[in-house]
Amino acid sequence: MKFFEQLLHCTGNNVKFIIESVCEGDNFAAVVMWHLESQMLLKNVSFLFDEFPEATEGVAMVPDFICILRSAGETPFVVVITSGKGGVGKTTTTANVGLSLARLGFTIVAIDADVSLRNLDLLLGLENRVNYTAVEVLNGDSRIDQALIRDKRWSNFELLCISKPRSKIPLGFGGKALIWLVEALKSRLEGSPDFILIDCPAGIDAGFITAITPAKEAVLVTTPDITSLRDADRVIGLLECDGIKDIKMIVNRVRTDLIRGEDMMSVLDVQEMLGLVLSGLIPEDSEYKSWVSSCFELAGLAFEQAGWRLVEQDSMKAVMVEEEPKKPGFFSFFGG
Repeated sequence: MKFFEQLLHCTGNNVKFIIESVCEGDNFAAVVMWHLESQMLLKNVSFLFDEFPEATEGVAMVPDFICILRSAGETPFVVVITSGKGGVGKTTTTANVGLSLARLGFTIVAIDADVSLRNLDLLLGLENRVNYTAVEVLNGDSRIDQALIRDKRWSNFELLCISKPRSKIPLGFGGKALIWLVEALKSRLEGSPDFILIDCPAGIDAGFITAITPAKEAVLVTTPDITSLRDADRVIGLLECDGIKDIKMIVNRVRTDLIRGEDMMSVLDVQEMLGLVLSGLIPEDSEYKSWVSSCFELAGLAFEQAGWRLVEQDSMKAVMVEEEPKKPGFFSFFGG
């Protein structure tokens, strides 16, 4: 109860409704963290976790009522993470959002659908443990559970690679094969995962079509530059043609200093151009030490929030960043 009292003391009664809706115990820490972050009160939470380290255990636990947020839908929730343009952060988003959901207590299977240039195993530190892939499963050389690689830190997070870097892909491999893999994951003895995240390859060729075929939802990752937005707009049209209407957007590598100086497009401009629901805003973090971030780093916290919105089917609202006043130049004395 000391953590409750200190929380109310630091943040006021505006989080009282959160505390009342969560059963007492360490489990409440995760929910409080997300809601306070959305209210720009996260600095108080980090202070509290320093003072009450036992409460941080709740970050890896989920209250029962979180799990009913998506109970109306059919599990697993198959989400493709795509962009069109390469290098915007699709694989990084897949790894971080997947681990964020695992920390919330959900069972996750991440599929690296990039046949020739897979990188998700590298980001997760699992590259030396890939013995079997989806190709061996389809050929009957291994079982689906043998091809799934369990993360070292979170046992409820598993990785499935489509193929090995130098292996040949069967000519018949396509969307139907990926649908079969998803159905196999649903019917395995360990139970169906809560989320299946598909890391889509760059471009809009056959690999893209294969990756989006089994998906019911999509997360579009983009950066605030015109080349990325042009490709993203094209991808939106292809997703909608494939019947995927639930499309959310994550804007990656945002720098507020450049936005204020009018050297970078604002998130509001990005949202106006693409017309998508904003699910996450990932800042350019100079203290970002690894591809897979900690939940207490700035970029890591943003990924955690994006993962929570994916569970809650919620969105965030972009705000206008006030422009910095321009410094007066020499000719301003003459009215220039």
